[in-house]
Amino acid sequence: MTVFSKTASSHGVELPDTFKMLFSHRNFVHALAGAVGSVTAMSVFYPLDTARTRLQVDDKRKARNTAYVLMDIIHEEGLESLYRGLFPVLCSLFCSNFLYFYTFNGQKAVFVGKGMTSSSLQDLLFGYLAGIVNVLMTTPLWVVNTRLKLQGATFRTKGLEDNKTKKYKGIIDGLQKVSREEGLRALWSGTGPSLILAGNPAIQFMVYEAIKKFLMGDTKKVLRGRQYFVLGAIAKAVSTVLTYPLQVAQCRLRSGHRTSNGKSDFFSQMTSLVSEHGLMGMYKGLEAKLIQTVLTAALMFVAYEKIAAFIFRLLRKNKR
Repeated sequence: MTVFSKTASSHGVELPDTFKMLFSHRNFVHALAGAVGSVTAMSVFYPLDTARTRLQVDDKRKARNTAYVLMDIIHEEGLESLYRGLFPVLCSLFCSNFLYFYTFNGQKAVFVGKGMTSSSLQDLLFGYLAGIVNVLMTTPLWVVNTRLKLQGATFRTKGLEDNKTKKYKGIIDGLQKVSREEGLRALWSGTGPSLILAGNPAIQFMVYEAIKKFLMGDTKKVLRGRQYFVLGAIAKAVSTVLTYPLQVAQCRLRSGHRTSNGKSDFFSQMTSLVSEHGLMGMYKGLEAKLIQTVLTAALMFVAYEKIAAFIFRLLRKNKR
């Protein structure tokens, strides 16, 4: 396939086929479906994400089962605390997943071609590169989101008391205050582990696409909603277990957490976790994370596949 051949546009200006494939309506539909699907899923399972964040950041909070942690938070802070920071998270998630799905499918369109099947290795590579682009572009949003979710919360770890005072009014206010008070570099806190963690969605998409291709076979039969749900759950479970220690360190860095010796770099966070809590400290909150991400990813993939299929059907009808 000649990716860089020239094609004349309606205005007589020749544009490379690469741009036509990269900026096609097909990639836009996939990106929109992925973004809407992820926002829908997160809206349903957000309390589980709240429990996971608390366990990762608050060292003194015991790593009990998820139901206990949720009840503990409700008892101390009220039911509404489970949804603290929901709107900014959904806004950031929409932007993040739109960018990820667009970049992922754009690469497949350019380097594999329309209607062609990519290999598992290509899916892994495209997923990782899409993740890197996503990290570099959206990390400031997630840094502020972590702060918003934690402010006003009740902590048991010394040094996190400042979070009790509400400091940020929203994403824009958070971006401005963090950059002004802590420097622009603080907005990219946790970028190191985040770049490594770009392998998380890459592994997820590779596993998802591999099982999906196997089930669909050469006939390209349409899968049912529950099959997409199981596929998404399996793919996310595999990627989460493999990368979870990095996610714990990433969350602590984004929250502004410092170790007992005052350091806040990635290596110090990992060392502190192991020395203070043992190897299992790196998996603190894994149960909540698995329940939340597996269910969220499963529902997201169902919504993504169904929304994309629905939009493509509408586009085909309009063409006729």
